[in-house]
Amino acid sequence: MALTISLFQRPGSILFLDDDPDYLDMLGMVVPETWRVELFSRPSGFAERMREEPARWEADAAAQLHMIDRWRQGQPLMPQILHYWATTPSRYALAKTCLIDYAMPGTNGLHVLDTLLDWPGSRVLLTGQADEQVAVKAFNSGLIDQFVPKQDPDITRHLLSVLRKLSIAAHPRLNTLWRAALRPAQQSLLQVPSVSQALQAYTEQHWVEYVVLGEPFGLLGLTAAGECHWLQLEPASGLSDLAELAGSAGLGFDLVRSIENGQQLAAIELHQQLHLAGPVRIAPTLPMGNDGSLHAACFVLDAADLPQPVYAYSHFLTAQDARIIQDS
Repeated sequence: MALTISLFQRPGSILFLDDDPDYLDMLGMVVPETWRVELFSRPSGFAERMREEPARWEADAAAQLHMIDRWRQGQPLMPQILHYWATTPSRYALAKTCLIDYAMPGTNGLHVLDTLLDWPGSRVLLTGQADEQVAVKAFNSGLIDQFVPKQDPDITRHLLSVLRKLSIAAHPRLNTLWRAALRPAQQSLLQVPSVSQALQAYTEQHWVEYVVLGEPFGLLGLTAAGECHWLQLEPASGLSDLAELAGSAGLGFDLVRSIENGQQLAAIELHQQLHLAGPVRIAPTLPMGNDGSLHAACFVLDAADLPQPVYAYSHFLTAQDARIIQDS
């Protein structure tokens, strides 16, 4: 069974290319302000924007691989990820999805997409009624990820549904990279459908960005405002060991018993990796899945807990230009 949950998730730019300025204006208005949108009315301007994008993606993937290599050499991942979040705001500018009109003067959307040979993002084609068979063939051939008919009577709902689906989809290459940081037993737990669905719902509700880790096991997440959370995951089979560690850390009998019974979790490894001061933090468990095989607890990291301030996605959005059409 394959992993369906994204192990490395973050927002990115959505690029629209359409020769109709009125249609572009409409797209810019209906897409939520929490998404970074870029509008292009000419293929030349779009092509210039995307010219260096494969190299940017490659550099970012190399930075992630470097973190995992350092982890293999004994350096914990959590501080590395927090440093990456603090120092790499450019990650939010990476083009994550391109939505391109099929029918344009002198070219068509598939020809434009063909120029993006090494770009690994999602491709969506906007089609007129006469273009749907072309779009279906392109989708079945794997040339595009989705297509949206312009004549759809509820196109706004359809378009946003497609964009949301693509925004949370697991990226094959990045999932392969981060899967290396998980043990086989952890991967098996994440493959349980009810667990995967519960984690997906949790991440969508709370964070704009997260990474799934194996040591310690859990998700390091980031809100749009830059608040960092640690969602600790503990298999039911590991509760006794965690309770024993909690007792060794000086927690009282009642707390140790509540951990052993799966009512609370102790963030012992979180304290160790980030060198947190004070007593070991305790949080109540949250249900993750239907069979009781996995427990979770959320710990909020204050600014004082972090090695350096984390760059907030909301700051990035505020610094961007208004959604004006690029017509060069």
